[in-house]
Amino acid sequence: MADSAVGRHLDRRAADLLTDPPFTAWARTMTELVADRDFLARRLREWTLLRTIALGKPWVAEDLTSASDWFQRMAATMQIVASPEALGLLAERGRTRRVRNAASRQLRHNDQPK
Repeated sequence: MADSAVGRHLDRRAADLLTDPPFTAWARTMTELVADRDFLARRLREWTLLRTIALGKPWVAEDLTSASDWFQRMAATMQIVASPEALGLLAERGRTRRVRNAASRQLRHNDQPK
């Protein structure tokens, strides 16, 4: 039950800080706190990967394709993750049809003139 509460906090806080500078210090602290909790440690790594993509920093394709279904859904549906490369990879090689379709929709949406 404690892991569930920490997980909800982690998700809320990570979403709030995702592209802000304080994310790095917060994630470093959280890494120490959840190091012995596999699920929470993985979730924090995946939030960090979402941040990397959202900020346009370099990432590795295998990290996206081997990530959890949760991560792939988030990356395919979050407006802030607008990387055409990441969305294209998920549209082609996302684990589920839901992820592939969402990434394809997001790519089409991003291609439309604003």
